[in-house]
This record gives sequence, C-alpha cells and structure tokens, in this order.
Amino acid sequence: MTQISSGSTPASTPKPRRPRPQVMRLTDAAAQRISELTNRADSEIVGLRVGVKNGGCAGQSYTVEYAHDVRPTDEVVEDKGVKILVDPKAVLFLLGTEMDYKADKMQAQFVFNNPNQISACGCGESVELRPAKIDG
Repeated sequence: MTQISSGSTPASTPKPRRPRPQVMRLTDAAAQRISELTNRADSEIVGLRVGVKNGGCAGQSYTVEYAHDVRPTDEVVEDKGVKILVDPKAVLFLLGTEMDYKADKMQAQFVFNNPNQISACGCGESVELRPAKIDG
C-alpha cells in the first residue's frame, strides 16, 4: 500500500529577531549638556549629529554638530530625554560607545569612551578606530 503525501509540512516558526543594539549611550552630564545646547540654539535643532571623519595624527576624529533635521539614513539614539543622530558611516566605529561631557578650568568637551578605539594621539584630537565586531 502506497501513502500519498499531501505536501504540506508544519510551518516553521520564524526565529525571533534579535533586538538591535543601541549604537551609543549618554552619561547624565552629556545628556544635560545636549539639552542645554538644543534649548539655547539660535535655530530649531532636533539634536546633535555625531560621526567620525578621517584626519589628524592618529587617523580619525569624532565630529559633533547641530542637527536641524533627521536624515533617512541617520541612526537615531534617544537617551535620557535627548536625541543624537549617528552618521550611518560611523555606526560600526561607534557601536558600544558612551558619550560623556567633561568640564574643568581649562576646557569643556564631549568625551567618547569607545571600546573600538585602538589608540589616540598625544594631543587628544584624533583617534584610531576599528569597526566593531558583530556576533552573527
């Protein structure tokens, strides 16, 4: 006796998607400073745009500028009530980074605590970064 299969097999359940990691996080000091900057800006801004550019003695440097709009390719990070927009070309270099704000008698600046940073130049203006390793 021959059995004929109907051809139907139990539908496989799709694997649940792993949540996307947040590219960056902010310290309280960084969030407070971003809030101050956005509130006192001359024109309406939606947050700060963060990126990485080539140049400097170590090869790369961080960029921070006012963001007047959200671009379709921006990675939007909302943390502690403020918004930062990460340039898509910088995402792999900034993955896992904590953005802080430090002020002392001589200077005030955003500081990036980046696990992808290999080295920095002596003057502190540029860094060497490697792309983050993504677990498959």
